[in-house]
Amino acid sequence: MSEMIEMVIEDASSKMDGAVSHARKEMATIRTGRASSSFVEKLQVEAYGVPMTLQELATFAVPEARQLIITPHDAANTEAIDRAIRNSDLGLSPASDGRQLRLSFPPLTEERRKDLVKVVNSMAEDGKGKIRGFRRSSRKDLEDIDGVGEDEIKGAEKALDDLTRAHEVAIDEARDAKEKELLEV
Repeated sequence: MSEMIEMVIEDASSKMDGAVSHARKEMATIRTGRASSSFVEKLQVEAYGVPMTLQELATFAVPEARQLIITPHDAANTEAIDRAIRNSDLGLSPASDGRQLRLSFPPLTEERRKDLVKVVNSMAEDGKGKIRGFRRSSRKDLEDIDGVGEDEIKGAEKALDDLTRAHEVAIDEARDAKEKELLEV
């Protein structure tokens, strides 16, 4: 296989890995009724006059399955973190003692679980769509390579198809695991 073809396939593989990783991170933000810092880590908080992620401003602890404790590195940010959580679409109200915030996650209803499964399925489809887009783009790149035989292009396209299938399976596995987690009572 020519060096150009290998570069196109490596680039596609790298981009597809990124799409799988992104889909997994997105799915991790879906609340299952269990406490996890992943629900709030990327939340934007106005601190020191600039927007920062909650992950940059605090540490997290999970003392019980349905409780998350957020301890700001600087107690002066407690109120800003509280405000950011209340204003988010998480539907959570933190309890503050002035030094740390306590979030209690209510158990999910069956209807809400099914709605969340639909959201996860949508995230999985978005991830697969990105992977297919990378495959299309890479196929076009392969066609644009000069001086390469038809057999080499066909072999590269087969390698791309195999890569695509493998990455779609990875997204399906992540989706299935999240779905199982959501439907678990």
